[in-house]
Amino acid sequence: MSAPSAPLPGALAGLAPLLDHYGYLAVALLVLLDNCGIPVPGQTILVLASVYAGTGHLDFAAVLIIAFAAASLGNTFGYLIGSTGGRAFVHRWGRYVLLTPARMERADGFFARHGGKVVTVARFVDGLRQTNGIIAGTTEMPWRRFQPFNLLGAALWTAVWGTFGYVAGANIGTVYRTAIRYQLWFAIALGVLVAAFLVRQVVRYRRRRREDTGAGEANADEADADEASGDGSDGSAD
Repeated sequence: MSAPSAPLPGALAGLAPLLDHYGYLAVALLVLLDNCGIPVPGQTILVLASVYAGTGHLDFAAVLIIAFAAASLGNTFGYLIGSTGGRAFVHRWGRYVLLTPARMERADGFFARHGGKVVTVARFVDGLRQTNGIIAGTTEMPWRRFQPFNLLGAALWTAVWGTFGYVAGANIGTVYRTAIRYQLWFAIALGVLVAAFLVRQVVRYRRRRREDTGAGEANADEADADEASGDGSDGSAD
């Protein structure tokens, strides 16, 4: 198998010899490792393999199936790593990386409420793609809840980047340069969305705290009133 005749841009050119030599095996291995905590160019190899498919050098359906299976399996391995050793690691070493028991408890609560969303979209964010399975396992997200979102995320990620590479095909150089030109704006937009989400979570958390505090004070006042009423009744009986 040989690379497409058009010159490949950026990181794609560096991975071309690996894909030329190992073919589908390179896709399976890099995507699997990329999804179980090891920072390798799994997403890049998926795009490159899809470019090859778009120029007739690989079978597109095979690329998608292999990438989907590897992404699902890799994230499952990450989950097993987190569920079997993550909690013990946090208890022993977490304080050295500022992961206190209180912060771990908040992470548990966050994943209990939003874990499905995180696992679904995590593959589109570098860093989260490699670690979301480990985090889900460490926070003890139930297996039956994790796995459907894992499969959904793998399917979406594979379909989006696979289709991108396949459609680009021989025009990948032009598409790549355009993507590089606008990636700063995309990063800014993504950062704004993440910041808005975090602010929303903080506001909701503080509102709940105020409501809980207000309810606690109301209950205390009511208890004091009941106690005073009881004292008055005792005094009148005397």
